[in-house]
Amino acid sequence: MSNIKKKILIVDDSELNRSLLADILSVDFDIIEAGDGDEAIRILHERELEISLMLLDIVMPKMDGFEVLAVMNRMGWIKTIPVIMISSETGSTYIDRAYDLGAVDYISRPFDERTVKHRVACNFMFSVRQKEMSELLSKQIYQHEKDKSLMIEILSHIVEFRNMESGLHVLHVNVITKALLNQLVKKTDKYNLNEKDINLIVNASALHDVGKITVPSEILNKPGKLTEEEYAIMKNHTVEGANMLTAIPFRKNEDLIKVGYQICRWHHERFDGKGYPDGLEADEIPISAQVVSIADVYDALTSERVYKRAYSQEEAVQMILNGECGKFNPILLECLVETAPKLKEELTVISLSGSVDNKINDTVKRILREGKTGASDRSIKLLERERQKFDFLSNISGEIVFEYSETPEEIKLSEWGASKLGLPVRLEDPKINSYWNNVFSKEDFNQFLNEIHNTSPENPVYTNRYLLHLNNQPKWSKVIARSMWSDEENPKFEGVIGKIVDVNDEVEAMEQLEHQAEHDGLTGLLNHAAAKRRIERILKERRKKYAFIVFDLDNFKYANDNYGHLFGDEVLKTVANRVKENIRVNDIAARMGGDEFIVFMEYKDTPLAQTDRIFKKLCRNYKDFPISVSMGVAITENFKGDYEELFHMADTAMYMTKQKSKRAYCFYDKNMKMVLRSADNLEDDDGGGKR
Repeated sequence: MSNIKKKILIVDDSELNRSLLADILSVDFDIIEAGDGDEAIRILHERELEISLMLLDIVMPKMDGFEVLAVMNRMGWIKTIPVIMISSETGSTYIDRAYDLGAVDYISRPFDERTVKHRVACNFMFSVRQKEMSELLSKQIYQHEKDKSLMIEILSHIVEFRNMESGLHVLHVNVITKALLNQLVKKTDKYNLNEKDINLIVNASALHDVGKITVPSEILNKPGKLTEEEYAIMKNHTVEGANMLTAIPFRKNEDLIKVGYQICRWHHERFDGKGYPDGLEADEIPISAQVVSIADVYDALTSERVYKRAYSQEEAVQMILNGECGKFNPILLECLVETAPKLKEELTVISLSGSVDNKINDTVKRILREGKTGASDRSIKLLERERQKFDFLSNISGEIVFEYSETPEEIKLSEWGASKLGLPVRLEDPKINSYWNNVFSKEDFNQFLNEIHNTSPENPVYTNRYLLHLNNQPKWSKVIARSMWSDEENPKFEGVIGKIVDVNDEVEAMEQLEHQAEHDGLTGLLNHAAAKRRIERILKERRKKYAFIVFDLDNFKYANDNYGHLFGDEVLKTVANRVKENIRVNDIAARMGGDEFIVFMEYKDTPLAQTDRIFKKLCRNYKDFPISVSMGVAITENFKGDYEELFHMADTAMYMTKQKSKRAYCFYDKNMKMVLRSADNLEDDDGGGKR
């Protein structure tokens, strides 16, 4: 037998992780390292035949682990090079995907030496068998890759129109759809679904809203309630998406196209026949569309949008069960209730992908506790660097970070946290009770420990609010903690790492989100929906006189076409600033979208002077570009109607202005007559002249 060592390729963007693995395996193997997926693919091109096994991380810059596996499938390397995934991502979505792409094993970090050595040895021992299994599964892998390639082709077709849904929403719908289908086949064989059918529906779920690329952006991105005409256009995205798929050349008979068509066209149908576009009911609706419909609604409810907060999982499930989002198949509702706890975990894992790997601290703690590390000088230096980074980030975060160890009982605080609480950095038994009970009440801390003991290695996170004493002041605070467990076959609870967050910080964050939800991101003015709500409240009081101004920029398209969109944005911000400078604090100004704005301002005798002033300030050049506006004005004096009627009056007046001359404004007066006031005679006019 040859004495030449086999070569292992370790692919991880963390030098510390690569070093730790190299320390474990370098006795028996020659180690090749790659810092990212791109470098790994380059090494495989050059040295494929030399490499006997690969250890591969998932979350990496440039090219992640899944993309590396996809390339290895295309190149055929996956048949000759066993791949073991090593990652902190523990959700079944990641594990299933790794196995689907050909990985032979999956090790979760933090890893230990015994596990790594055992798994590597086993995979070498069974490498021949793995190759035989790869051949037996070649048809399945081929179909999987064929579906992936087809999906890429479809998505490329979509990109030619417009890039719409966020990748996170699509991934969420994908995960929810798979969970519901897996539960459905456990409950009933009514729909005769096999594993291939499930994978097909899951892949096709990514296409559910492709038809929205045909919806005009002013409707698609409108923060307020849609008009009947706008809603009709929005609903038509189901038909447009289905038509788009059938229009793809050469692929009309593919199963993915057929299922995608069902999902696109009918995912807004409802079980009682009150959906759209075709009013299908019950099982007239394909099961693929029924499942994606619930997945889409669930994610929409539990995700934050500019126009609403995110509902909790419990609220979302209850709203769906109550029929607030339409009627759904009773069997699927049962599946939703049964999978909801697992969904919450899975979606949290996905949302946090790419975040800082906090589990590195478990590895640090274990190695330092054992004392005899066997680690190289390089690994020790990298571990110390990670410890320093963790301490530094803890101290500047403005949060109280703590670590609780059960045996021996000990609490460690970040330096900032210790100074905030007026406590030592390290609290050891028996001082814990005398010190720590000044922060927690004894009852609360015992309850906290009981809850932490009820966690598990699979579900280690616990969150709750407690009335804590911070600097001798009682404050409601949120405690977020993660339990830590031993690496034994039957894991034992070892302690907790967590942080204390002032609830006021959360309130401030919520206020910031609410501000963002009500304001236009470019100009800082209110958005139309927020302005409408405020104006409607004022109209209900009917106490004062107001002028409602609607205006847009004349020839704004010229600015974008000839100077570029960045210049166009500067023009819009300049207009917004001029409006802010010429209205009072209690007046309302908003950007409706594009180059359209509204102003709602109080007046006493006549609105002319204020209207003239704003008009003159706006009709001035920005750099070399002549800013010109067309205005329509409606007044609330003797007005008894609602917001929609008032807006219609001002909008009609603006339309009349643009029809007659532009660079002007006119009033929609109480006699329903149009009165034009041109900019040409404003230079020497004090604004109070004849109308």
